[in-house]
Amino acid sequence: MAGEKVTVCVTGGGGFVASWLIKLLLSKNYFVHATVRRPGDAKYAHLSTFEKAPENLRLFKADLLDYDSIRSAVDGCVGVFHVASPVPSSADTVLNPEVEVIEPAVKGTQNVLKASLEAKVKRFVFVSSAAALSMNPSWPKDRVMDETCWSDKEYCRTTKNWYCLSKTEAECEVLEVAKGSGLDVVSICPTLVLGPVLQSTVNASSLFLIRLLKGPESVENKLRFIVDVRDVAEALILAFEKPEAEGRYICLAHMIKTKSLVDMLKSKYPHYNYPKNFTEVQEEVRMSSEKLQRLGWSYRPLKDTLIDSVESYRQAGLLD
Repeated sequence: MAGEKVTVCVTGGGGFVASWLIKLLLSKNYFVHATVRRPGDAKYAHLSTFEKAPENLRLFKADLLDYDSIRSAVDGCVGVFHVASPVPSSADTVLNPEVEVIEPAVKGTQNVLKASLEAKVKRFVFVSSAAALSMNPSWPKDRVMDETCWSDKEYCRTTKNWYCLSKTEAECEVLEVAKGSGLDVVSICPTLVLGPVLQSTVNASSLFLIRLLKGPESVENKLRFIVDVRDVAEALILAFEKPEAEGRYICLAHMIKTKSLVDMLKSKYPHYNYPKNFTEVQEEVRMSSEKLQRLGWSYRPLKDTLIDSVESYRQAGLLD
């Protein structure tokens, strides 16, 4: 499926990953239908600055819980990239998880799936998350996590990991519908996504790095699983274009302890207010993106991701 004259839909068009995906799709000559809540809103202004946006990008006012609005955005598309999903800033801010996180993620996904079946799209690429596989206490500690691992839904509920639960429920729904309907579905599960921001609002994963630069007194010296947003966008297009792509793919580039991550940042940016104390945690699980790499995916050095992230935050005034 080459980019020339191919129309695809990207849901949640104003978000961190979706913005980079749209930028990359446009550069590859795709026509893009992007769903946004309010097309005239200033927070989507960056989309119109992309190369070829004036002629090849069309914004659709859509609410994932309103099937008709999704249907019009997907109409005429060969492929759909379902990126949109609610991301709570923390579990403490969620008063009603079913209404705020789980229902929008699952029902929204059902609506996009239904519209895609109606429009007879050739391939549906779902942006899941490593959160849909990492919350599994029964996975053997000495075994590297792969695509066969799923987060335990009850464990997610017990630990109030609503985002993990919503992504697990939504991805299960996607793969279930695919089985029953014949819809060609590929699922990409990114880990913590960092990299330069294009949008004007701060997304949850960028906030992780901004907080490290602004220095909480103490942080856990956890193993962090990091991938660059530009490499995620490449992975999504690979999942769409490669006929042999199937099932789910972990999208991970680097595993690094928090203290080592801070040391890397310090070597380039010594003057920020970094954490002073690091508390050790029990040995954690590891995961691998070997399946995605076999598909032809590669990733950039972590140093590049960190520098480009910090420079973009500085430019956007997020570190003032």
